[in-house]
Amino acid sequence: MRPGGPKRQLQTTNLLNRPNCRDNYSVLPRIQPVAPKRIQAPFDHTEFVFELKMDGWRCLAYIENGACRLISRKQNQLKSFGQLAGALAKLKVQNAIIDGEVVCLDPKGRSVFQDVRRRKAHAILYCFDLLWLNNEDLRNLPLVERKLRLRHLIRASRNRSLLYASHMERHGVRLFQAICEQDCEGIVGKYKRGAYAAKPVSWVKILNPSYSQMRGREEMFERFRERREHVESR
Repeated sequence: MRPGGPKRQLQTTNLLNRPNCRDNYSVLPRIQPVAPKRIQAPFDHTEFVFELKMDGWRCLAYIENGACRLISRKQNQLKSFGQLAGALAKLKVQNAIIDGEVVCLDPKGRSVFQDVRRRKAHAILYCFDLLWLNNEDLRNLPLVERKLRLRHLIRASRNRSLLYASHMERHGVRLFQAICEQDCEGIVGKYKRGAYAAKPVSWVKILNPSYSQMRGREEMFERFRERREHVESR
């Protein structure tokens, strides 16, 4: 889920180079998204919930003062999804930070990476965590409580640009088998009582080894990196 591609470079603005970034969001802190640790095999556990892993661009949606900015893991503003940002800005909140993935879906509800990379279809935000809501920092609450608030927020909004990440409790093996049969990317397991923090590790990902959309992707990104280095060296 790395942004960019050889045909069209993602339009971004690096917020780390803007000293007054926090001034533009007087309440909202800048947060580094939690990165799930990759493991090799699915598992069952009573203290974990399991979600479908979508294939798109990870970002945090910062909503405040009637506006929304989609910020990547590298603290870049994703400017190419203005329609999606506009839809998020309409949420009836004072302010909020939502963790999610920008994706495009096929008719079966599966994410299509090339569509989101090339802007070929309607982009939505697959929402799996709520970190801040109406001046309240939610990061220390248990995951299941944050997700409950997120689900209520999305359902109340009736916003078709937002998709709540449903989960399955305990049965990670069963979910992983099902997503492999449907040629999806993988699953993410999360400790259901965990806070939103990088340590201790409470999120893990298990990837589908036969996922068809991964074929040739490393080569594609390598060509893009070579092209970018060539342009920067001029």
